[in-house]
Amino acid sequence: MADTKWIAFFSQTGSEIADISEALGQAPDVIITNDRPEHLRTIDERIEKQGYFTWANKPTEEDYISLLEAYPDAIVTLHGWLRIVPPYVCERSNIYNGHPGLITRYPELKGKDPQIRAFELKHEVMGCVLHEVSPGVDEGKILMEERFNSHGLDLNGVFRTLRDRSLYMWIKFLRIALIHKNYYNDN
Repeated sequence: MADTKWIAFFSQTGSEIADISEALGQAPDVIITNDRPEHLRTIDERIEKQGYFTWANKPTEEDYISLLEAYPDAIVTLHGWLRIVPPYVCERSNIYNGHPGLITRYPELKGKDPQIRAFELKHEVMGCVLHEVSPGVDEGKILMEERFNSHGLDLNGVFRTLRDRSLYMWIKFLRIALIHKNYYNDN
């Protein structure tokens, strides 16, 4: 696509990164996960084939800084990265996160597992957002959102719909960001 480097982080399976890569026809330049016990997850075989790096379970600020110094203008995406990015790194990098909770309408869905909370609260309108990463958890500028009527969906249906909507946003975002890296920062 372009010369802009793409770094992707994940803590769970990495399947979202693999799906996005297939749709774009481009894999991230660097994929990073954190060290977790094998019984807690299975990494998607497509990520296994692409290759990835494993960091400590709780990466240090120095880990992030050394990576971003090697790729200073990279687009960094978080896909179920279950770690807080240090404020210093957030403020000096182009980092984006997909969040499976419609925090534009329900700010209380910030944080972990918002889709389960929205389902348990019987929200009729659910959705997800794509936002810039800032020092506050899920506090960054919202770049995109997708909403849907959840009436009649079971929890698996909610998960599938959120995943589809998230993939749509990521693909749309990365098609632009990897070609015109300052597009979202300028608007």
